[in-house]
Amino acid sequence: MPTPEAGSLPGGRAVRFSVVDPATGETFDEAPDQQPGELDGVVARAERAWRGWRADPAARTAVLRGAADAVETAGDDLARLLTREQGKPLAESYAEVARTAARLRYFADLAPRTRRIDDGRPVRSEIRWRPLGPVAAIVPWNFPLQLAAAKFVPALAAGNTLVLKPSPFTPLATRMLGSVLATALPEDVLTVVTGREPLGARLASHPGIRHVTFTGSVPTGRAVTAAAAGSLARVTLELGGNDAAVLLDDVNVDRIADRLFWAAFRNCGQVCMAVKRVYVPARLHAEVVEALAQCAKTVAVGSGLNPETRLGPVNNAPQLARVEQLTKRALADGARAASGGHRLNGPGYFFAPTILTDVPFDSPVVAEEQFGPVLPVLPYRSLDEAVDAANGTGFGLGGSVWGTDLDRAEAVADRLECGTAWINHHAELSLHQPFAGVKDSGVGVAGGPWGLYGNLRPFVVHRPQEA
Repeated sequence: MPTPEAGSLPGGRAVRFSVVDPATGETFDEAPDQQPGELDGVVARAERAWRGWRADPAARTAVLRGAADAVETAGDDLARLLTREQGKPLAESYAEVARTAARLRYFADLAPRTRRIDDGRPVRSEIRWRPLGPVAAIVPWNFPLQLAAAKFVPALAAGNTLVLKPSPFTPLATRMLGSVLATALPEDVLTVVTGREPLGARLASHPGIRHVTFTGSVPTGRAVTAAAAGSLARVTLELGGNDAAVLLDDVNVDRIADRLFWAAFRNCGQVCMAVKRVYVPARLHAEVVEALAQCAKTVAVGSGLNPETRLGPVNNAPQLARVEQLTKRALADGARAASGGHRLNGPGYFFAPTILTDVPFDSPVVAEEQFGPVLPVLPYRSLDEAVDAANGTGFGLGGSVWGTDLDRAEAVADRLECGTAWINHHAELSLHQPFAGVKDSGVGVAGGPWGLYGNLRPFVVHRPQEA
């Protein structure tokens, strides 16, 4: 008797949900709507696969390198499907696929180090490292492949198995990635499950999961933490940001305008560590607003499949409504749109690239994470005022300082309350570095060796010294 498809009801009837192309606003495909009850079998199989996967680090290295090759071979199909369901320009989708393959290669060659403790006793003590077991990764819709890889690659490299749940807005490229990786990985080492809530909540609370890693909103992150507490699973959270860019009075506006614009508007502003607020000396405020507005007015907006497009749509209807609501509220409170400020006519979830000026400092578009193509530019009278404002939200993911005197800029960057600070650029990360937020922006560390050790636990062995 054939096995019912994932997401099927008793009797074998498959349950599926629609996936919308944000460039058209129309359904273009469907994905299995897997039910919470199916997770028991998925996690049990991940537990069984873990016993073999954790046992041979050399084999894991070879397998992960092979997985990177498989991802690159499937790059064209992955990138096009990613653009179709997420909306980003095709060039950015190719970059996301390339980053996934690069992460696989980086962690394939990264291994934990055994450390010997010499404390003067006649005992040889060693700190070794052991994997945790089955890991759950819950991933949002802005970078479906890249953020998934940031979670599953270090977990697998550490010897864990993983159950990966993408957003229901962007399940298809992740499902394809899972199929591609299945050609290289042993069975059940990585399983992709797709579905609507309460699938994610059930995964986070499943007693067989030993580590839950989540990227998304602060309220959902708190709910994930509460769900994981029942089984005392480890939790790693990246909960977004409201990154501030502080421009100093010696900044060369013409030189940095394009870089600053794309630090805010890449992926249609749907980047956790994008610039979401700009603080400018009062005497330069009009010049900066005009330079950024000129970038916004001339950027090519459209379907990500069009090679001329630089800025795609907002990914989904609820997020488009939020961006519109925040913008309307700011305009009602006295802000002025130097560019944009409205939806674009026609099909799809398009919002005009928007530069806001005369925005009240306490406006929600400043205090909250707008996560869309809207950027408030705010004047300041003193540098202390700017730093206080930059630090004045509950977020602390990233921040940047822009100026000609690099020593002075670095001194200001050191005052920012965030996990990463950049000087004269923003939102650029290396696979080798840690990535973490402070305050409401997260718990735990991803990236580099820190990401590997976040998926391991110490194991200490004591033995007497030889006579």
